[in-house]
Amino acid sequence: MQVKAAENVELLIFLSLAQPCRLKGQSLLANVRTMPRTFSIEVAKDYFNFASAHFLIFANGRREPLHGHNYQVSVAMEGELDSAGVVLDFIAFKPLVKRICDALDHRTLIQTASPAIEVRRRAREVELRYKKQKIILPRQDVILLPLVNTSTELLAEHVADQIRRSVRRTFPQSKIRYLEVGVEEARSQRGIYRGEF
Repeated sequence: MQVKAAENVELLIFLSLAQPCRLKGQSLLANVRTMPRTFSIEVAKDYFNFASAHFLIFANGRREPLHGHNYQVSVAMEGELDSAGVVLDFIAFKPLVKRICDALDHRTLIQTASPAIEVRRRAREVELRYKKQKIILPRQDVILLPLVNTSTELLAEHVADQIRRSVRRTFPQSKIRYLEVGVEEARSQRGIYRGEF
């Protein structure tokens, strides 16, 4: 069987790449560090949810109508393994996330840091003023959040802040480096926050 010259060159190149390359008696890969091991956990349970009302103020200043979503929350954390070989104990961690979701459940989420909204707190009600509109809600139905908007992105950051505080208090020995929280407002439509722990 006769092999063409071009195929011979390709075969020689392949064979030379397949052999360990040496330069002055040293392997070319000697100075390449192996990738460090990283570990993470991801938790997305059906019961990590909250049903809440909200409205956004868009960049053009327009307010969308008050409406609601059945939000789903997912959490991922990266960190070092503990002496038991886990980043964080799932059994103890899941109730923390559930409590954070439950605190937002069946409430109207109002952004208090928005320059477009004036919030007046009263003993029995919360009054919102937006341009010439006035919205009055029962105080017990409202959660006032220190956010500029109640977008899924900022809700994800808010939930992440709550998780961060709770994990630091509950697992003081944990060595978490990064945290990611997703808040989904509709199927395949979510905002994600990623940050250092």
